[in-house]
Amino acid sequence: MTNSDQQQAAAVEAAADGRGGLSQSELDELVASSDTGGRSVRGPIGTLLMLVALAWSLFQLYIASPFGLFNDTLARSIHLGFAVFLGIMAFPAARTKFQMALGIVVPLALAALFMVAAKDGIATWWIPLPAIAVAATVILGSPKDRVPIWEWALAIIGALAALYLFLFYRDIANRVGAPIMQDYVVAVIGILILLEATRRALGPALMIVASVFLLYTVLGPNMPSIIAHKGNSLSEIVNHQWITTEGVFGIALGVSTSFVFLFVLFGSLLDRAGAGNYFIQVAFSLMGHMKGGPAKAAVVASAMTGLISGSSIANVVTTGTFTIPLMKKVGFSSEKAGAVEVASSVNGQIMPPVMGAAAFLMVEYVGIPYFDVVKHAFLPAVISYIALVYIVHLEALKAGMQGLPRAYTPKPIVQRLIGMAFAIAAICVLSFVVYYGMGWIRPAFPETASYIIFAFLTIVYVALLYVASKEEPLKLDDPNDEVTSLPLPGPTARSGLHFILPVVVLVWALMVDRLSPGLSAFWASAYMIFILLTQRPLMAIFRGESKLATDIKDGFLDLIDGLVTGARNMIGIGIATATAGIIVGAVSQTGVGSALADVVEVLSGGNILAILALTAVLSLILGMGLPTTANYIVVSALLAPVIVTLGQQNGLIVPLIAVHLFVFYFGIMADVTPPVGLASFAAAAVSGGDPIKTGVVAFFYSLRTAALPFLFIFNTELLLINVGWGQGIFVFVVATVAMLLFAAATQGWFLAKNRFYETIALLLVAFTLFRPGFWMDMVSPPYDEVAPSEITQAAADTMPGNDLRLRVAGVNDLGDPIEFVAILPIGEGATGEEKLETSGLVFREDGDKMIIDDVAFDSPAQNAGLDWDQEVLRVLKPVSQPTKYLMFIPALLLLALVVFLQRGRNGRPAREPQAA
Repeated sequence: MTNSDQQQAAAVEAAADGRGGLSQSELDELVASSDTGGRSVRGPIGTLLMLVALAWSLFQLYIASPFGLFNDTLARSIHLGFAVFLGIMAFPAARTKFQMALGIVVPLALAALFMVAAKDGIATWWIPLPAIAVAATVILGSPKDRVPIWEWALAIIGALAALYLFLFYRDIANRVGAPIMQDYVVAVIGILILLEATRRALGPALMIVASVFLLYTVLGPNMPSIIAHKGNSLSEIVNHQWITTEGVFGIALGVSTSFVFLFVLFGSLLDRAGAGNYFIQVAFSLMGHMKGGPAKAAVVASAMTGLISGSSIANVVTTGTFTIPLMKKVGFSSEKAGAVEVASSVNGQIMPPVMGAAAFLMVEYVGIPYFDVVKHAFLPAVISYIALVYIVHLEALKAGMQGLPRAYTPKPIVQRLIGMAFAIAAICVLSFVVYYGMGWIRPAFPETASYIIFAFLTIVYVALLYVASKEEPLKLDDPNDEVTSLPLPGPTARSGLHFILPVVVLVWALMVDRLSPGLSAFWASAYMIFILLTQRPLMAIFRGESKLATDIKDGFLDLIDGLVTGARNMIGIGIATATAGIIVGAVSQTGVGSALADVVEVLSGGNILAILALTAVLSLILGMGLPTTANYIVVSALLAPVIVTLGQQNGLIVPLIAVHLFVFYFGIMADVTPPVGLASFAAAAVSGGDPIKTGVVAFFYSLRTAALPFLFIFNTELLLINVGWGQGIFVFVVATVAMLLFAAATQGWFLAKNRFYETIALLLVAFTLFRPGFWMDMVSPPYDEVAPSEITQAAADTMPGNDLRLRVAGVNDLGDPIEFVAILPIGEGATGEEKLETSGLVFREDGDKMIIDDVAFDSPAQNAGLDWDQEVLRVLKPVSQPTKYLMFIPALLLLALVVFLQRGRNGRPAREPQAA
């Protein structure tokens, strides 16, 4: 968040203090300043900006469609061209002293740097000119209500620089690695304007970090020896950062182009159709009557909105406008009401199927399908939301709160349970019929299957619209009005069931048909466009209120508005991924990753827990100024390989997806963490509370999200890695109970207020449920150590399919000595030697040393990282061990003791309950 944005948020918050709510125009201004652009231009210029945003959305739909045959590099160029143009035009530059100084100093400093980096024979007299021009636009000013001529020039030149790859693609392809003067000029201008667009749209932090990495690229020889490198010339920087796909136009921008835009657009279209309001109303009708009901409904509504939205602040304002005043009504303070909304909204980024933009980058960085990313992320996200509902319940118990009054008398509990069981069974049967029905249609009608499925979906859609037409239209009530009763759950749910269809299309395409994320989002968006165009006319016909021409026109305007909003929501993400590409490019160009591994190893002493803590702290610090996506790109590029490598050296084999999810989780935590948590400022502006206090409370509510990454690094079952259905359900139940106990410990309340020793006991029980193997390994070690010379006998004693753990010493790719742990799967064979040969290993003895003499190509041994001439230092062979789940027995006994102690005390504070 930029300084002016923070001041603006604080000012709006102060204005709202005592009112408990903001006007819609103030909220729109707050969201615009951070998400869609704070400049409101009327007249022809405003129309032009709308048309450019609309053209961007239509272009993205075209290239994502099955008919859009478009080179990926060219698409990235056009994508960035739109983002830079709209970034300059839609985001006025902040006018604080610090921001202005940054806008002037950075381009001038980079110009001097580029002149230093230029080799002899390259003209450099021109380099200061674009830097002076960019600095001049900062000095001349940036009004909010119009676009001055110098900003037109900045936006157009910046867009042309981004389009350079598109316009001269064939010429550039014929001179890769040998840039000409034209390339130098465009690259320098492009980098300077991209950084200025970054400052406007995303604040100073990302601009500063990218500039520091450019500085490091040039001044490598002058750096401390541990991170020094040879330094790169201007020619190498131009080639690497702008002319090829290693820097700005790299993987991050490619993911933004191919995947992220379509998902953001899908969420925008769904929200424009009314799904956001529908999710909120359904959540309130189902949960508003419970203790602290509005807060629980806020969590559920944010989870449902998180299904379709990847933006924290949009989620906060969408649901918070309605939920925060109602939370305050039942007894939550302004800060706690805002904090609940922040904690639940930020979690929307980890909620599949539409996770934050960074989740799509994992597809490329980790090299696994999006289906697998969703599978691994699903359990922690659900557990985290369940725990947040429980935290809200504990807060309600502490304060003696009640819920809002029901609109009906509930049926007996047994009858409700039977109804729920019947509904679940009906959904299962329907899913079974649809799954196998679709499976039969495709082989039977290969040419026309798509048309048949569309016809079937349309029939279901029309039927659901007919059902919805019989209910009263949902209206977003004024949350500041007196609440007399909650909406009825049945009619509320029936009034928008058709909104679930596009989500079903998306999930089906991703999970069942296993289409690419981009194509899945295209089909879901295409179906959403169909709904937007037909929803109003059909609903009016079913209600007998039809004004066909007006309804069609309104539907078309809704569609245009959704397409434009989707594009404007993407400005920040498009610019962030491009600028983060500068950082990734610098990392790959300078080799700082391997140097950083040495730094981290020195700082952490080689301890994997210390390395993880350093990574978490770095993510939080960078996240104070960087958006989630850029934060994830930077930290994963710098530290993800380091964690995997140092983990292996410490005997902990960490899956790459676990490390990337670890970085992702702490990246989104930065949206909460004070003093700069953007989502906390937005919530405080709505609640009228103090933004820093809101951030602190939200941070404590989010401790469960901070604990999960540490847990799934050491217990990958939480990510459903190598876990079957039965074990997956068992892990889910146990992990949920453990997380609820962790929440009770951190909130200081279980059945009654905790005493300090009860909090310690609850934390101990939660840890044991999460990681029972930690204690069992102490009681009964899973491996016996044998001498390296006895490795053949150890292999003979090991059953095929089990693993030997070998600690080996050798050299890395750079020739530096290393030690690491290799996990060697043992193959079939009658003797130990045969089993080792099946695994791809042949040894030779050198005195009392055991040396690897040969490693078969593409064998389990080679895949484990073993190579010729490495020395085996230690051999650990597996031994029979009691099941680790026996550790649950003492944990549950300790939990029973805590329950016994707390049941003897009063479970409520001595105060009158607060009614709604």
